[in-house]
Amino acid sequence: MHYRLPILLLKASLLSLALLSGAHAEPLRLHLAGDSTLSDKLPEKRPETGWGEALAGLFAPGQVLVINRAMNGRSTRTFIEEGRWQALLDTLAPGDVVFIQFGHNDASEHKLDRYTPADDYQANLARFVTDVRAADAEPVLLTPVARRRFDAAGELQPSHGEYPQRVRALAEQLDVPLIDAEALSSAVLVNAGPAASAALFLHLAPAAHPNYPQGLQDDTHFSPAGARAVAEAVAQALRESGHPLATKLQAPAR
Repeated sequence: MHYRLPILLLKASLLSLALLSGAHAEPLRLHLAGDSTLSDKLPEKRPETGWGEALAGLFAPGQVLVINRAMNGRSTRTFIEEGRWQALLDTLAPGDVVFIQFGHNDASEHKLDRYTPADDYQANLARFVTDVRAADAEPVLLTPVARRRFDAAGELQPSHGEYPQRVRALAEQLDVPLIDAEALSSAVLVNAGPAASAALFLHLAPAAHPNYPQGLQDDTHFSPAGARAVAEAVAQALRESGHPLATKLQAPAR
């Protein structure tokens, strides 16, 4: 399957102008709302790593405070039902940025505890955008990151159905910045190839790690290397876009 080049659509905003003028004396606060692919991990889940954890380490010291509220197993629906979205809003301040990345669990039709039909998914995302803007903060929508699913011919296959396109359409409709994380992460996997890309996910031999004595083959959750690779792809997209967050990143590794 052919993927579009990674895309980052960013619109001018009052926040952007403020950042460019140096109006923020304190670190910019970046909130992360999403699922296990983005979240911080408990010790018993290691070496599983969310790409949001890795992104935090790419900013220059003291420039960005990353507040990661992403949580394993959550969809837009359960994030709302459990009060996690309201908890984020309760701490939101004018000028903050909110990355919103869901889809893995929303699309899980066989898991009724988290499944969210596509129409409801899009409506929940629209609510998130409205709520963030009401707080004079900036929402950024992200498509869900890719799973490692190669076919027999070595072609990477999509695994989220219509959900990524729902995010793209909503970003266009509401004039919201979009980070196409599906395209970015797909490019990382395709570049690595079917075999080498296993190292980007939780592929562990038996007894290789005390948390997984029987071993593990997980093509959804990232290893530290995979989380870093996706975070670096997002960071590079920020640089190429000229988004003010890019000025707060450390120089890319040579």
